Amino acid sequence: MSMYIAKSRLSYIHTNIHRTQEIVCSQIQLFNMTPKILSKDICGRSWNTARCYILDPFVSLACRKTKSEVKLLGAWPSPFVMRARIALNIKSVSYEFLEETFQPKSPLLLDSNPVYKKVPVLINQDKPICESLIIVQYVDDVWSSGPSILPSEPYDRAIARFWATYLDDKWYPTLRSVRGAKGEDDRKKLITEVGEGLTLLEDALNKTSRGKDFFGGDQIGYLDIAFGCFLGWLRVTESLTGVKLLDQVKTPCLVKWAERFCAHGAVKDVMPQTEKLVEFAKMLMAKMAASTPN
Repeated sequence: MSMYIAKSRLSYIHTNIHRTQEIVCSQIQLFNMTPKILSKDICGRSWNTARCYILDPFVSLACRKTKSEVKLLGAWPSPFVMRARIALNIKSVSYEFLEETFQPKSPLLLDSNPVYKKVPVLINQDKPICESLIIVQYVDDVWSSGPSILPSEPYDRAIARFWATYLDDKWYPTLRSVRGAKGEDDRKKLITEVGEGLTLLEDALNKTSRGKDFFGGDQIGYLDIAFGCFLGWLRVTESLTGVKLLDQVKTPCLVKWAERFCAHGAVKDVMPQTEKLVEFAKMLMAKMAASTPN
C-alpha cells in the first residue's frame, strides 16, 4: 500500500512539473512574440514595461527586479532627460521614471547628484549616474545585449562625441538664448548662428550616416540621441519667432532625419508635444521677466 501511495505521489509530482514546464514555455513564447503584435497593454502601459506582468510571478521575478532597480530622475520638458529615456528604450530596459518638480528639489535628487543638483540622474542598483551623455554611454555599456548606441569604430566614436560636445557647448546654448534675446538685432544674430550650426550638422549627417537613415547608420545612435533630444525645443523656437530653422531648402537631409527620428519607437512616446512645450516656455519667459529688475 505504501509503495502504491509513493508511486501515486511521484506521478502527481511529475505531472505537475510537466504542466508547470508547459506553462512556462508557453508564456515565454508569448513574452517573445507578443511585442511584435501589441504596443500597449490594456492599462496603456508601453509593452516593454507591461509585458513583465503577464507572466506567472516566478517567471517575471527577474523582470520586476530589474524594473525596481532602475530609476530615472527627470522632468518631462528636459531634452537632457529625454536622452536617457531614449537610450533606455533602445535597450528595452524597464525603469521607474521619477518626475522632479524642483519646488523644492527632492532629497533623492540632492543625495544622488550633490555636485550639480540637476537631472537627469539614472539610479541602477542604488548607484547614481549623472549627466545625460554619460548616462547614454553607461546604458550602452551595461545593457550590451541590445542594439549598440555608440559606434563600434574608435574614429566614428570620436566624431560622434565631437559633435555631441559641439551641440551641448555651442549650438544648444545659442538656440536657448534666442528666447531671451534683448532686442531684434540680437535675436536675428542668434537665429543666424543657429542656422549656421544646422548647416554644419547637415554636412555631418551626410558624412556620418553614409547615406543611411540616421547619424548612427541604419539605427538611432549616440549622435542621433544627442541632437534629436533638442528637436522639441527647436520647434518651440520656430513657433515663438516665426522663423523656420529646419528648412527643406537649406537642410533637406536634416528635415527628413528629424521626421524619422521622432517617429521611431524609442522616441515617439517620450518626445513632448510642441504645444505643451510652448506653454512651458512662455511660463519660463514670464517668470524671467518678472524677476528682472526694471
